[in-house]
Amino acid sequence: MAIVKEDLAAVSPDALAPAATEAKAENIGVTKAAMPGAKCFVSAMLAGAFIGFRGLYFCTFPGDTTMAFGVQRLVGGLCFCLGLCLVLCCGAELFTGNVLMVCAKASKKITFGGLFRNWGIVWVGNLAGSLLAMFIIFMSNLQGMNGGAVGEASAAVAAGKVSLAPEVLFFKAILCNILVCLAVWIGTAGKTVVDKVVGILLPIAAFVACGFEHCVANMYFLPMGAVMHACGYGADVAGANALNAAGIAFNLSAATLGNIVGGAVLVALGYWFIYAKKSEA
Repeated sequence: MAIVKEDLAAVSPDALAPAATEAKAENIGVTKAAMPGAKCFVSAMLAGAFIGFRGLYFCTFPGDTTMAFGVQRLVGGLCFCLGLCLVLCCGAELFTGNVLMVCAKASKKITFGGLFRNWGIVWVGNLAGSLLAMFIIFMSNLQGMNGGAVGEASAAVAAGKVSLAPEVLFFKAILCNILVCLAVWIGTAGKTVVDKVVGILLPIAAFVACGFEHCVANMYFLPMGAVMHACGYGADVAGANALNAAGIAFNLSAATLGNIVGGAVLVALGYWFIYAKKSEA
């Protein structure tokens, strides 16, 4: 039986070309906007928990004070890839990746109502999942590993985040979601699990090693840091006293706005402008 050109494209192991990736991102945005609210929320909870799992994985490395700074950041960054691997390969709704839905809105395939409804449900669901993961992790006494060094590291990481100047926090969040959305874009282009996992390693490791701000990761780091501080960890860490409701709320607000700018404006709209079929928009 003859194999037509379309069949060859369908079975090709090559990643999608940029224009095809953009078209796929639009279709994914349409699907996400139409997802029933309850399913969207539970899926977002899973993503929040997955990001929390990568946070606990990461904190085991700053807890080793004998490791050189550069090695610590590199290994911690690679461990942090766990969360997005789980989101992309297992399926879950992650706010910072869903800002790519702007591609579908720019092509008029979804409304602002559908876009903001998804973002709102997913943001709250990510927070709920992060808090649930935090509770389970705390009850497992992970913080007691290495003589309590992991708990100290958790408090120190969180204190550093709430101590950032507002403009620094905002621009760190922009840079973070540029890299995260590029990782998601690579995952969207990939056709196999190996494509997705290998493709996201460097962008995610880069944002973690550079200390950029990811609002969903902070939904885990900051409450866990506050609990660690309340339990006596990180008592001498600078900025730990700012680990309160106001400090956490400000960080999440600024990080969320920066993540939207970095992902929706600089990545999604950039690729939409270059590759979308404007005649169909």
